[in-house]
Amino acid sequence: MSKKLKKLSGAPKRDYFSYLLVTAAFILITALNGGGLLSKQMQGLLVPVCCYIIMALSLNLTVGIMGELSLGHAGFMSLGAFSGVVVSQSLITAVPNDALRLVISIAVGAVVAAFAGFLIGLPVLRLRGDYLAIVTLAFGEIIMDVINCLIVGHDANGLHVIFNFRGDKTVADLDLAEGGVAIIKGAQGAVGTKTISTFTAGFIIILITLFIVLNFIRSRTGRAVIAIRDNRIAAESVGVDVMKYKMIAFVISTTLAGMAGALYGLNFSMISADKFNFNTSILVLVFVVLGGLGNMLGSIIAATVLYILPEALRGLQDYRMLIYAIVLILVMLATNNPKVRNLFLRIIPKRKSAEGGTAK
Repeated sequence: MSKKLKKLSGAPKRDYFSYLLVTAAFILITALNGGGLLSKQMQGLLVPVCCYIIMALSLNLTVGIMGELSLGHAGFMSLGAFSGVVVSQSLITAVPNDALRLVISIAVGAVVAAFAGFLIGLPVLRLRGDYLAIVTLAFGEIIMDVINCLIVGHDANGLHVIFNFRGDKTVADLDLAEGGVAIIKGAQGAVGTKTISTFTAGFIIILITLFIVLNFIRSRTGRAVIAIRDNRIAAESVGVDVMKYKMIAFVISTTLAGMAGALYGLNFSMISADKFNFNTSILVLVFVVLGGLGNMLGSIIAATVLYILPEALRGLQDYRMLIYAIVLILVMLATNNPKVRNLFLRIIPKRKSAEGGTAK
């Protein structure tokens, strides 16, 4: 194998640095937690931070790599969350092992979100402009309203589902047998969920997400998606199937969002659809933009810092969000400053190109 082929087949140093950084952070936090050096508040943030890192990475695939704006990414997260909760609560007796049940729930959440992404992508990805942003925004609101009308229970006879669109139904209308439990109670959301998500599971899913996204970007399909983003007409002129490649990228993005949602939903004993509203989608978009479009390592750092910062400043009460807003402005100014960007480029290993040079 020639040197050029070896460089093409090997992962860039920057990708290895991302894996190394995530692993080092996991080891450090695990050691601190084992030594009792983390407060209860910080322990409670570990799994949600992992979920938002996965969300930022998945949205960056749509916004940064594919070049399409999605304003309803939290909708796919909610599908993963509630489908994961339903599966987990239904399998408590059949699958008593928490780890195995968590894996099954995350897999189901990913499949449900992927199917929704496919259905939405079929009509929208054929269009140009900001149609995806409008449709995903509407999708997020529709999903939230549907879940607010959903009543789900489980007993020895299986799942019982009622859509309470008129507002005149209650859990009693499920007609659950003795020993049955209500899983989703309409606007109250999922109540009484057995929490089985762990920081270790979040770390593993982050690594899986990184592996999928980074290898997708370097793959032939990923290069086709980037070509479409940079110049759709030129890509079409050389025979690139625009719809096919955009659909692949979008479905992968929604699948990862579903995984994050399932992990998130199984971390709380109670969760409502309002948690996955428009503001959540914008929050994840902020992580992506501040971390850098197409910059996966930047998304990880931005999601971690910007999610923990408001909680760390909670003791400042009224000044908490003011300081948070100032930090956002300063970070945005810094990331657009050439001198600051060059400083980070010196610290982070540069990505080697196929010709052996360096890419900025």
